Amino acid sequence: MSIYRINKPRNAQAKFHVKKNDEVVILSGTQQGKRGKVLEVLRDRSRVIVEGVNFIKKHSRKSQQQPEGGIIEREGALHISKVMLAADYDTRKGSTPAAATETEAKPAKKTAAKKK
Repeated sequence: MSIYRINKPRNAQAKFHVKKNDEVVILSGTQQGKRGKVLEVLRDRSRVIVEGVNFIKKHSRKSQQQPEGGIIEREGALHISKVMLAADYDTRKGSTPAAATETEAKPAKKTAAKKK
């Protein structure tokens, strides 16, 4: 019974905040802060595959496509709650180029110490 619950698809018709070819930022985990393009959205498992993030090693047998066999590195899936659109992330952090130039343009205030 428990195996059925784990492998059971959740909601295949779910609507998510990211889609294929969106640029996203990873919010948590060992890959935190990395950016990449969404290669695939796995709607039935609520996961996404992001380009250049969360590499896994897969052992493959010899075949016509892989005559040598061996170890293949490819992107693994991340839960959709761990990613955020890069544009939203930048506005949330306030790291837009306009905001950065405003803080640099203002000179620092100097305060003189009073002598008695």
